[in-house]
Amino acid sequence: MVGGGAREHALAWGLSKSAEVLVTPGNAGIAAHGITCVSTSPLELDADLFVVGPEQPLVEGLADQLRRQGKVVVGPGLDGAQLEGSKAFMKEFLASAGVPTANYGVFSDEDEAAAFLSTMEPPYVIKTDGLAAGKGVLVTHDINEARDDLRAKLSGAAFGDAGTTVIIEEGLDGEECSLLVLCDGTRALPLVPAQDFKRVGDGDQGANTGGMGAYAPMTAMTADQVELVMEHIVAPTLDELSRRGIDFRGVLYAGVMLTSKGPKLLEYNVRFGDPETEALVPLYGEELFEMLLETGEGRLTKTPVVTKDFAVTVVLASYGYPQDPRFGDVIEGLGADGQLANPVEGVSVFHAGTARDPHGRFVTAGGRVLALTGVGASIREARERAYQAAALVTFEGRVMRHDIALAAV
Repeated sequence: MVGGGAREHALAWGLSKSAEVLVTPGNAGIAAHGITCVSTSPLELDADLFVVGPEQPLVEGLADQLRRQGKVVVGPGLDGAQLEGSKAFMKEFLASAGVPTANYGVFSDEDEAAAFLSTMEPPYVIKTDGLAAGKGVLVTHDINEARDDLRAKLSGAAFGDAGTTVIIEEGLDGEECSLLVLCDGTRALPLVPAQDFKRVGDGDQGANTGGMGAYAPMTAMTADQVELVMEHIVAPTLDELSRRGIDFRGVLYAGVMLTSKGPKLLEYNVRFGDPETEALVPLYGEELFEMLLETGEGRLTKTPVVTKDFAVTVVLASYGYPQDPRFGDVIEGLGADGQLANPVEGVSVFHAGTARDPHGRFVTAGGRVLALTGVGASIREARERAYQAAALVTFEGRVMRHDIALAAV
């Protein structure tokens, strides 16, 4: 397992039910959970299966390097990773594939961008072209805020080179869904739909973040809608990948808006979503390893796993997140194994940004600190368990939302 956040913690924990797992570099919470973490480069390790968690190493071509060594990898090569690495590339790709998506324009000149923006109706959506750790999207009804954001991105002040090309696109109506699809180069297998919560504050207020929580399965997305997404979005994408000679073996994360005119693609990611993964993995149990091995080997045979349970994930973030998170605050409520000192039935703790201080205590060491996932027979039960756990874990300045999955309940 390559990576060191809560997503990788969840995946490593899920895979450890069926396999021996090594994580590079991992983090303090993963190691405390009894999963081996090493600082060794993945290129110097040997395993039956390599799962690459974050987008950055995929965009840098790690999967290609591993495959040249004869390794089985879940994660696309550099060519397929451009679907996330460049939103301008993704939009051009979607047009070629005939995938329904928002109308858009791509700009690197501020005057041209501002002129196009003035032709749009609110809400205004402005995205960085390159990677921005989930924080490169502005959605606003305020034209002046949109203009200021354009100026900050195109000047390089906001996101450096990642923002000096921007995509301006129409805002879409409807509910947003995350559908993660395993792709083996030919076949595709959807996981249950999930929904994440991107804004830092309750009621979807405040700054855009990497994600403050998630739940799955998403009840507002029916099986028929999943089929529509697979037929009209994922299938044409796989056809276009094939036409371009791209062997995509990994996770195609489709961010979809369920509009009044049918599902439309907001964007693709090329890896497991975070925090959706922390909600999805506990629903799949021992199935996870075989599903990912088949994906990497290009022989997906499994049919969609039907889960009778629900999962709700609540993220605890550092003081000042996302603009200026503070590190080093002592975390109360965790045991030596990094899980709850007073366990709650059905709850797992996944570490996103933690470290150990000289006294062996867990302290905050990232913007997002912990992801607490509750699993239950209903969304209500899963949510109650997740928030019961959240009440037991505290640190100074803790930031969290109180309405994750509330509307679904």
